[in-house]
Amino acid sequence: MPDSLADVRILLIQARDTADMEHQEQVCFVERCRLPLEQFRPANVVRDTISVDLLTGVDGMMIGGAGEYSVTKTYPWTDDLLDLIRVAHDRDLPIFGSCWGHQLIATALGGTVITDKERAEFGCGFVELTEAGLADPLFDGVSRRFRANLGHRDRVIDLPEGGIELAFNASQPNQAFRIRDKPIYGTQFHTELDAQRERERLIKYRHHYIELMGDDEVFEQVLQSLAPTTEADHLMHDFVVTYMLEG
Repeated sequence: MPDSLADVRILLIQARDTADMEHQEQVCFVERCRLPLEQFRPANVVRDTISVDLLTGVDGMMIGGAGEYSVTKTYPWTDDLLDLIRVAHDRDLPIFGSCWGHQLIATALGGTVITDKERAEFGCGFVELTEAGLADPLFDGVSRRFRANLGHRDRVIDLPEGGIELAFNASQPNQAFRIRDKPIYGTQFHTELDAQRERERLIKYRHHYIELMGDDEVFEQVLQSLAPTTEADHLMHDFVVTYMLEG
């Protein structure tokens, strides 16, 4: 167990095709975890070898989004990545997955993810905690209903064994979950993004989102809807403190 935040080391799993978005995502995790980049070990699945050796010397694992990849499809690195999550689970290593990472955790541990374009979500929206979420230490002090940044067309329809639903919204269940008695969490909403970072992400992947939204006007409305997500902005930092530092 690290003695201080300065001693924490985190494996950051990414799936980014371009250097600019790989770096942007790293900055997002730096900001939300409140740790310098030097304390992260980034591993990009499109370039780096994914193996259990990545878990050596780290205090936890975080998994980001994936603008051009889907958990419902299989890639050359898929099996190795799912195995990595399972090994981390068996070792009780803290894991936090955001959006694609949330879906990966669910899939690796036996849940079900589908592509559901009709319920795709974009921009800033409200999420509501379940009774389990209200009682969960990670969401301590968070309002029952709070704003979060959204951007996905895949979603978790069945949680894995031991999965506990922590949040939902009017569109769909399982906006957040944890694994019972494990330091493992996933949020469908983008916990690593504030309004500015969400704007950057939407603009970068504009062509993907417009395909789902239908036209430029809807896309511009989503950009205009972005708002502060103050209550979600500290969740990753709290996760680090609660599960990597305090244990």
